[in-house]
Amino acid sequence: MENIKELLNDMKGGCSSITWSTDDGKHLWGRNFDFNRIAEGSKVTYIPKGKEYYCCGTSIEDNLLEESKVISVYGALGNGSLLIPSTPVLYEGINEKGLMGGQLYFRSFAKYKDKADKGTIPLQAPFVITYVLTHCANLEEVVDSIKNKVTIVSTPMLGVTPTIHWSFTDRSGETIIIELDEGGTNIYRNSMGILTNSPSYSWHRLNLLNYFDIRNLDYDLLEINGDKLEQCFSGNGAVGLPGDCSSPSRFIRLSFLKKYGIKGKSEEEGISNTIHLFNNVAFPLGLVEVSEKGDITKYDNGVVPYDYTVYTSVMCSESLKFYWVTYENQRVQCVDLNKLLSNTDYVQFDLNRKADFKYIN
Repeated sequence: MENIKELLNDMKGGCSSITWSTDDGKHLWGRNFDFNRIAEGSKVTYIPKGKEYYCCGTSIEDNLLEESKVISVYGALGNGSLLIPSTPVLYEGINEKGLMGGQLYFRSFAKYKDKADKGTIPLQAPFVITYVLTHCANLEEVVDSIKNKVTIVSTPMLGVTPTIHWSFTDRSGETIIIELDEGGTNIYRNSMGILTNSPSYSWHRLNLLNYFDIRNLDYDLLEINGDKLEQCFSGNGAVGLPGDCSSPSRFIRLSFLKKYGIKGKSEEEGISNTIHLFNNVAFPLGLVEVSEKGDITKYDNGVVPYDYTVYTSVMCSESLKFYWVTYENQRVQCVDLNKLLSNTDYVQFDLNRKADFKYIN
């Protein structure tokens, strides 16, 4: 069970996500996974259609709810784990219809129902990405599922109920944010396509008003009582842009970057530019010390006393390709979902976190 506890700990990572597009019409979704470890069994994982799994309970705890048993409709690919035999887990991913999304930590704010509404499937929070990507073809179906087909419940897993919220997008270019709190279920349609951690998306959105004068154009001249000062350096239009690693500051920086960042002309340029964008909200080792390390088990992989950006993933709705880099290995790696769809069983790929250098001579 220790490995499952570590998987649940992974749900507590502070993260950032954004949707972007390219000049040739490609739609991208990406995220930073920020934590002080990653569960040993975490790999890029393919879930085929036609697979039976449970949305509530685990075989390990012997508390599976038969009414939560479902069969996957679509193949999906993302970073996740097969540590729970009864249910595959995805942290983020893409399905064969081009629907993309992921979960991020929502500490102190997430609130789920104690039991499922009548006629709906009970769905534990750690399984939301798996369910949505294997059952929904687009955002409309995501919204319908959350409103009418499933109830996200507070049922703990090994005594833990991860507090998370979600971001999804598809080929329409719209991004929805889903948050469950004391007020109920909030689905934000046509959002900015930006999500970090607590507080709520609506709070982060309004907080942007405190930074309305930040821009990418320099302020050239300052005149006070006839005394004129000309700028002698570039970048002063962004003076006041917060640079720390907190959730509000990362949301502001991502908003600035999304507004002014140059989109790629192609998918390859778009992926590269998005990864560069995420570097601006990444956690370097040593910058964010962890006050509470949490439970450390034999399944922990490289626990350090700092939160850091363990990996960055970006995916493309049109090509169905899943790209990633890790903190140690900055070489862009890719798995093509199209080439997996004929498989009828799970397929996993290592993250390949060891540094990979290209030596020229």
